[in-house]
Amino acid sequence: MNYKVMIVAGEASGDLHASGLVREIQKQAPGVEIFGVGGDRMRELGVSLFYHISEMSVLGFVDVLKQIRFFKKVYRELVAVMDKDKPNLLILIDYPGLNLKLARAARKRGIEVLYYIAPQVWAWGAGRIKKMAQCIDKMAVIIPFEEKLYRDAGLDATFVGHPLLESVKSSLNKKEFLTQNGLDSTKKTIGLLPGSRHLEVKRLLPEMLLAVEKLGPDFPGIQAIIGQADVVDESVYRQIVAGQSSVKLVKKSTYNIMKHSDLLVVASGTATLESALFATPLIIVYKVDPVSYFIGRQLVKIDSIGLVNVIAEKKIVPEFIQGQLRASNLAPEMKKLLFEQDVRDQMKSDLQKIREKLGKPGASARTAKMAVDMMNS
Repeated sequence: MNYKVMIVAGEASGDLHASGLVREIQKQAPGVEIFGVGGDRMRELGVSLFYHISEMSVLGFVDVLKQIRFFKKVYRELVAVMDKDKPNLLILIDYPGLNLKLARAARKRGIEVLYYIAPQVWAWGAGRIKKMAQCIDKMAVIIPFEEKLYRDAGLDATFVGHPLLESVKSSLNKKEFLTQNGLDSTKKTIGLLPGSRHLEVKRLLPEMLLAVEKLGPDFPGIQAIIGQADVVDESVYRQIVAGQSSVKLVKKSTYNIMKHSDLLVVASGTATLESALFATPLIIVYKVDPVSYFIGRQLVKIDSIGLVNVIAEKKIVPEFIQGQLRASNLAPEMKKLLFEQDVRDQMKSDLQKIREKLGKPGASARTAKMAVDMMNS
């Protein structure tokens, strides 16, 4: 029997994790037809896309409200696809604003739902977990404490390990990386990763660069490299770095930046966890529009927003959020993590423990088996 799977991933990290899952499903169920929403990685595997993640990129409540008509249109069209193509299974990857609505629509149509990369409702809306149990058949969770949390609420949740364990690896050694990008091996390298949305880059990168600039007079042996997101137009970066010839812009080399930088400054999100898996000292930054931040502070029930700190269950990585994100705050912390060896060693030790908490490689294969078993049942 040729199965049909609809899969919805709304951002870059979702495309990464979904592509690993798609690859494994294709191995375990040859001939499966897969369609939905995603990015270039999914498309390269033959997934038919109705929308690309570049169209779905929003940041904060205000940005969502500005595009509310667009998202209503996306929802209506995806429900129409369910009605027309009748998938055997709907797989949802994070992105709760849209995906939880799609889960409810699928339940009404008798389509089974597998949620992979659970929405972090434990941070902003634990009361919604019981509602989720009414429309989700199985959950494959990637953070250890989530399994018990969701099971206690009546959801069939299984901890499958973290998919980053199978994908996070650098392709170059340090000498190759530095030489390829015109970097000086005698200088300290700061990797700047300002996110995968154009609004993130515009809000975060200028302050990151200003902090590097502040270090310059006292520490001339410092160089910076910026990791460009595939879905952000290069002109966004060029406008921000105009005139700064010493700053390198690099595409498709994020993991090499994470591995071979002496320090990383990273937008809150999946990239913080990816960085942690290389045990490279890092600083987490984030900024949204003031209204979104105010609403978020009312909803978020945890002290840290960085996934690294959430998993560690303590603040092992400094966070500079919203008004705290100023070069005058960043620069002293950057200096400490670059030049105080005991501080660097402590953070590297704490980051290595994160890897141990994330299970064993093979999350994609284990989740694919769940998906195929659901279609066969």
